[in-house]
Amino acid sequence: MASFSLQEPVERFLDRLASADSAPAGGSAAAVAVAMGAGLVAKAARLAHEWPPASDVVERAEALRSRLATLALADADAYAKVMEALRLPPDSPSRAEDVAGALSGAADVPLAVAEAAAELALLAALVAQEGNVRLRGDAVVAAELAEAGARGAAELVAVNLGGRDDPRVRRAKELVASLVRAAKT
Repeated sequence: MASFSLQEPVERFLDRLASADSAPAGGSAAAVAVAMGAGLVAKAARLAHEWPPASDVVERAEALRSRLATLALADADAYAKVMEALRLPPDSPSRAEDVAGALSGAADVPLAVAEAAAELALLAALVAQEGNVRLRGDAVVAAELAEAGARGAAELVAVNLGGRDDPRVRRAKELVASLVRAAKT
């Protein structure tokens, strides 16, 4: 179970990020950053009166925001499993396998964050191009948060997989590249 709640004040969450505790850490921070971007996209779309796709964009952004909040907590839970495996005695016959399995599982969460970020970047680009011009800045900030979160999440996928040749590492890198392409449109 995650050692924090997204119901707590932002200051408390930031204190937990800065603490010596193993979680929340980078994966949760990446998920929360992208979730904030989703919130900005939803806001900008809600305020884009007379824009036909607005309600669909709001719905998709809110779904992403909810999913990312879940992923922020899931990342902390996944890393707790890594820490549990690392606490096994060094001579335990299953330690290496348990640690590798926990790290592999811990790579899945940031990959899901990167996937959500890629989807959010497309929504942010759409809102920036076609939504309320006064809220273009919010959509651009959302796209930047999505890119930052995806870059961090992709790095965590690679770190958790320890440099192994794994399709998840390639997928995470592809997602970041797709974000960069979306930002240029």
